[in-house]
Amino acid sequence: MTFRINELAPGKKVYFASDFHLGVPDAKSSLAREKKIVRWLEMARQDAAAILLLGDIFDFWFEYKHAIPKGYVRLQGKLAELTDAGLPVLFFTGNHDMWMFDYFPKELNIPIIREPISTHIGGKSFYIGHGDGLGPGDHTYKVLKKVFDNKMCQWLFARIHPNTGIGIANAWSKRSRISNVEKDEKFFGEREWLVQYSQEVEQRQHHDYYVFGHRHLPLEMPIGDNALYVNLGEWVNFCTYGVYDGNKLELKTFED
Repeated sequence: MTFRINELAPGKKVYFASDFHLGVPDAKSSLAREKKIVRWLEMARQDAAAILLLGDIFDFWFEYKHAIPKGYVRLQGKLAELTDAGLPVLFFTGNHDMWMFDYFPKELNIPIIREPISTHIGGKSFYIGHGDGLGPGDHTYKVLKKVFDNKMCQWLFARIHPNTGIGIANAWSKRSRISNVEKDEKFFGEREWLVQYSQEVEQRQHHDYYVFGHRHLPLEMPIGDNALYVNLGEWVNFCTYGVYDGNKLELKTFED
């Protein structure tokens, strides 16, 4: 998909967020977080030129032909309201919600993007993606991702009744990193794999900003002399997001 905003209108901004991980660690806290996200979206719509969601919005998502995971209706309703009003919203799949197919494009008019994109927004160049499977290391997950991306594996999983398939996935979610870690993600400095990946991309093609999720730590780090790596953090603990006003991209915390 091609996404580009050559010039931002005065006062308009582009918003970035990722890693809502709706569904964990339990239904009560997930619902409270979902309501907070809806309030953030309502705040953002006041001056947004576009909203980019960079993956792991759900801790698990799989679309059967006639069924989707139960819940999250407040988020979906707000997103439909925004796109019906003409506000562009983009969804980048993450490692927890890679099994999205045509539901969001058809029902919510939200394009699904599966790979990082290089684009321009308001005079600056951006490299944008979720971040899973990029950079050095993490070889086990990279193998698993190939399995999860495999059309035959997806077809086989779709043969499992939703009660069983979604039940298995929800049980697996309770073992995920975000369900069991409270603000103690280790910072690896220059060995951050998405920083290393950004440095490799920068050697081939310059971008002013490299924007990712996945890492769960809100981070801003220079890439060479003229570029910035930004990780958006997550919403279980931090509630951080990025906002670009045509001059600079900043990390902010949503507090309401």
